Amino acid sequence: MTDYNDLISQAMTARENSYSPYSTFRVGSAVLCKDGRVYLGCNIENASYGETVCAERVAIFKAISDGNRDFSAIAIVGGINKITDFAFPCGACRQVLCEHCAPDLKIILYNGNETKICTLGELFPHSFGKSDIK
Repeated sequence: MTDYNDLISQAMTARENSYSPYSTFRVGSAVLCKDGRVYLGCNIENASYGETVCAERVAIFKAISDGNRDFSAIAIVGGINKITDFAFPCGACRQVLCEHCAPDLKIILYNGNETKICTLGELFPHSFGKSDIK
């Protein structure tokens, strides 16, 4: 898959399920597995902010819990009210992506008008991972 419009559309659909009453910053993600399956995630906030989970982690964890661990791309969309800017993964999500994905994972960001694509390695060049604790 080189045209990521369908993956972006699925992330936008996932965003509709966001539970974000505190920040009102609604995020949706869609992770594409190498076998073609797609897992969706949305951010889920909590009054105890530390218990909030981001859309990217929800999608990755759903895939892993379903036995799928080979990822090729993730689309992320987000914003208050409507999508107006790129919603880059937070630090915690970058660390989780680093744990479960290869540096060549495509990260597709959509701001409502244009698409930006980078790799996990480009987004998180000096990551801490499995090889650092051996």
